[in-house]
Amino acid sequence: MPPFRIGVLQLSMEPVHETVRMAKACEAAGFDTFWLAEAYPWWRKHGYEARSSTAITALIAHETRRIHVGWGIISPYTRHPVQIAMEARVMQDLCGERFLLGLGASKIFMKEIGEGEGTKGAGPAVFMRESIAIIRGALEGKPFHYEGRAFQAEVPPLRSDAAVPNVRTPFYVAATGPILQKMSGEISNGLLTASITTPEFVRYSRKNMEAGARKAGRDPATLDLGSVIVGSIGRDSRLGKDGAREMAAMYLANKVQNIKGSADVLLQSAGLTFDDIRPIAEAMERGGRKEAAKAVTDEVFEKVRGIAGTPDECIARIEEYRAAGCTHIMLEIWGDDRTGQAKLFGEAVLPHFRR
Repeated sequence: MPPFRIGVLQLSMEPVHETVRMAKACEAAGFDTFWLAEAYPWWRKHGYEARSSTAITALIAHETRRIHVGWGIISPYTRHPVQIAMEARVMQDLCGERFLLGLGASKIFMKEIGEGEGTKGAGPAVFMRESIAIIRGALEGKPFHYEGRAFQAEVPPLRSDAAVPNVRTPFYVAATGPILQKMSGEISNGLLTASITTPEFVRYSRKNMEAGARKAGRDPATLDLGSVIVGSIGRDSRLGKDGAREMAAMYLANKVQNIKGSADVLLQSAGLTFDDIRPIAEAMERGGRKEAAKAVTDEVFEKVRGIAGTPDECIARIEEYRAAGCTHIMLEIWGDDRTGQAKLFGEAVLPHFRR
């Protein structure tokens, strides 16, 4: 079983220096990992800009020394796998074994750029499987030829005197639906689940990942299951939940609706319906994230199962996720003074899980 880890995930939609500062604060606080999810142009309508997560994580890798740095996630719909391998080599150069490579179809991004499941006659599962095969082949340095349904690649061998790091990078598959979740168990080091993940969805996801692993003759106990969970913290319970409530509102208003179909089990696992979240989406369109947060009732917020509130409340919720089978918390901290929140997590929550 992989070690239980607690990390932080952010979207690449904020000024670069702010993201780097947050990553350094997370390292100082004692978090295990810092993941960057690639934002998409939809965020512009709410005052944010999409930025390249691969470029920013390279800066983070250079500015940190201990914390693991992950792509959580990038999409093969936006980069050819050989290009992804080239960018991965930069990360290997900068942080070696600390680099974690997460790939996902990102249906929201597909929708934004006009790509669909019928692209070149291949769906997301084909894109993911072929991408991982090509990236691995390119990084291994052997002569590599690939003819697939979605991608082709011709990579000459790497000379023995080439200056490249000798590291093996873990691959993660991000998935919400059962096909890709099972694939994660077949071909990767672990599965990443989306925001609005609940303990019930963790159990569902682990069952799929382990089924895929057993089908491929792999030991399910070796696989990591990372879950993105909205969170915030404070000494006062209600104030400590404000940030997580706001982030939950943003996801319920747009991400879940944009991946309708794939998101059905996410919502069902939380005991939510599309009717429950429609007022939140309408508030988001009407007045932005602050207005949407007001539309998240206490009942809806409790169903989201965010890691939020006082340190003791956060510890109890993390234990709930660990008991469900999550081995890697990917905490999406939101709200005022996020570097201060990271510090409080480090002082009052993380030590509980280091004993």
